[in-house]
Amino acid sequence: MGIMEDLDRRIIELINERVRRYVDEMKRRGEGAADAFSPMDRVRVYEQIANYNGGPIASDALRKIYTEIISNALVQACPTRVAYLGPEGTFTQIALLEVFGESVEAVPQKTIPDVFLEVEMDKAPFGIVPVENSTEGAVTYTLDELLDTDLKIVCEKFLRISYCLVSLCPDIRGVKKLYVHPQAAAQCKSWIRKNLPGAEMHNVASNSLAAETASWDKNSAAISSEISARIYSLNVLDRNIEDSKNNYTRFLVLGKKDNPPTGNDKTSIVCAVKDKPGALYDLLRAFHEAGINMTKIESRPDKKSMWEYNFFIDFNGHTNDTVVRAAVDIMKQETLFFKILGSYPAAN
Repeated sequence: MGIMEDLDRRIIELINERVRRYVDEMKRRGEGAADAFSPMDRVRVYEQIANYNGGPIASDALRKIYTEIISNALVQACPTRVAYLGPEGTFTQIALLEVFGESVEAVPQKTIPDVFLEVEMDKAPFGIVPVENSTEGAVTYTLDELLDTDLKIVCEKFLRISYCLVSLCPDIRGVKKLYVHPQAAAQCKSWIRKNLPGAEMHNVASNSLAAETASWDKNSAAISSEISARIYSLNVLDRNIEDSKNNYTRFLVLGKKDNPPTGNDKTSIVCAVKDKPGALYDLLRAFHEAGINMTKIESRPDKKSMWEYNFFIDFNGHTNDTVVRAAVDIMKQETLFFKILGSYPAAN
């Protein structure tokens, strides 16, 4: 046996041994998918890759390989379903694959509330939804659902959003109509204005639906993901057509279990402040006095009370941390309503 064949044999044996030990441990504990999926374990693996990888293979490639190894082990330990905002080919599905790998059963849902409901009713142990975009802001449907659900944020994922123009047409000059989700249209408006100024615009409910609709109309095109082009057998007429190359969407994985601390965590809360002068200042002062870094604050109108608002806040730290617990106790005294949405590993 040659050196390469021997190396391949050893690598295959070690991968299978790694999977076997993971599966045996999960079966010994008798845990379900909600316990078997561990964001903390993935953080540890990714830290090892960062610390020990000396190349030439890129760390990003190794993370993808390990994601698939862990994904396969997860479904062998306990078959796992993950609900996501569909249909097939959406950026939410791409985020799902990067978090869970391809071995899990991905279950598309028509709406964001449907994703929440699927997990709440125990039809799937996890769901994944978009929560904000770096150029277009918050996904309000997700914020509204977080306000009422008992689900926890299990982990977060930042995904680079890159749009393609896809069509049955072999050339952009044949495009007369454009199917596009309103948010995608907003993120690509300069490109559209320059390259398809005379196209007839049609808004649709998702990027994937745009691609599907364009697959029925030979004189049309869609702004969608490249994976949608493959699904619906469309030509990719142009790539990277978004106006900002710093275009990222943040996704949240939802479940029913709390995470233990990892040492690099983020906590999300939602609250309503008392109706008094300086109420929001008094709330935020707790972060300053505890030395806690607040990474985001977003307000949403309270649908039950006119001209009142709920505040969605993210900050560094875990609710098990002594400093965070003390700050949370102070914040609760300054609010009419206070809810911890979850503590989870902070994504890069």
